[in-house]
Amino acid sequence: MSGSSLERYCQEATKAGFRAAKVIHPSSVVTAPWVRLKCQFGCPGYGRGYCCPPDTPTPAQTRELLDGFQRAILFHLEGVRKADRSGRQRWADLAGRLVDLEGELFKDGFYKALVLLAGPCHLCQECAKLKAEPCNFGDRARPSMEACGIDVYQTARNNGFFIQPLKEKGETRNNYCLMLVD
Repeated sequence: MSGSSLERYCQEATKAGFRAAKVIHPSSVVTAPWVRLKCQFGCPGYGRGYCCPPDTPTPAQTRELLDGFQRAILFHLEGVRKADRSGRQRWADLAGRLVDLEGELFKDGFYKALVLLAGPCHLCQECAKLKAEPCNFGDRARPSMEACGIDVYQTARNNGFFIQPLKEKGETRNNYCLMLVD
C-alpha cells in the first residue's frame, strides 16, 4: 500500500472541514520531555483525565511507537478561538470524524491505524477518572499529540505547516492531529 493510497483519506478530511491533511513520515514527528512538563506545570487538566498525562505515553514511549510506523497523516485544523458552544461542537465533530476515519483505515487493511488528537478530551463534562471509574468512551477517547510528548510546533513546521503561539484570543488557531497508519 503506497503513500498515494492514503491520499483519498486526506481528501475526505479536507471535505469534512480540515484545512489540510498530508501524508508524512513519522520520523518527522518530534518528541521532547519538555512537552509533558508543560502539561504538568501549565495545564489545569493535568492528571484529571484518562487522555492526559500521567495516563498517556511518555515522550520516550511515543518515540518508540512512532518508530514502528512508516507512514502517518498530519491533519491541520484552522479556527478562531470561541468561548461559545459552536466552536467546541465543531471541534468535537471533527475529532469524532478522525476517530471514525481510524476505524475506516483499520477496515481497509491499515490495522495499526491510531489517531492522536489535539488538546484535552471533551467527550464528557467531567472525566470518569475523577470518580475512579472506567472511561465512559474508551472506544472513542484518544490522547492528544501534546499529552504524548509530541512537539506539535516543530512537527508542523517540519512538514511545511504554519503554526505560532497566539498573542490574542481572537487570532486564528492552528491545531494538528496525527494519524499513525502503518
